[in-house]
Amino acid sequence: MVISAKGHTEKDLWEISHHPDNEGKRFVLIEGVIVEMSPTGWKHGKVTMELGRLIANYVVEHQLGEVTAAETGFSLSGDGLNVLAPDIGFIAKARVPDDLPKGYVPLSPDFAVEVVSPGNSAGEIRMKIETYLRFGTKLVWIVYPEKTRVDVYRPTTDKAAIVEFVDLSGSLDGGEILPGFMLAVKDIFPASTSAKGNSIAK
Repeated sequence: MVISAKGHTEKDLWEISHHPDNEGKRFVLIEGVIVEMSPTGWKHGKVTMELGRLIANYVVEHQLGEVTAAETGFSLSGDGLNVLAPDIGFIAKARVPDDLPKGYVPLSPDFAVEVVSPGNSAGEIRMKIETYLRFGTKLVWIVYPEKTRVDVYRPTTDKAAIVEFVDLSGSLDGGEILPGFMLAVKDIFPASTSAKGNSIAK
């Protein structure tokens, strides 16, 4: 839901999202437009936590960089007009700022994961994918708990995107962003299968 018309910056977003009246609400900024995101539910939170744990464990073990949680805002475009907060974000070690900023992360994540809630519209998801890829994110996973499916997006050199749809029978990999990382889709949705454990490569 759009709550404020075009012309705002990340400073305005920070003030609005930290106002006492907006406690518990989530907002993003797309081309200067402030948008309130739908609240999430139990399944969303469970899937996000499990997937975040698997990714973070691998990143820490291999000292690949930093993983961020859902409330972390990334100022993507450098002009203060685009701020998104992926459910899981990853920044490669070479790009992590020496001094962590007090405000939003001043760059795009190398890898962004969005877990879709029933309240998310197709337009919202498409907007996020396009924005991440446009400003340099190299890998985007869109996770659908209700469909037990993950859509994988990677940019191409001609500003298009390669899309892969991976269901419960398939597996995901970190490519050049998380070398050696492998994960069976069924392990993201343990309640939907009888599978146990995970399949991360060591």
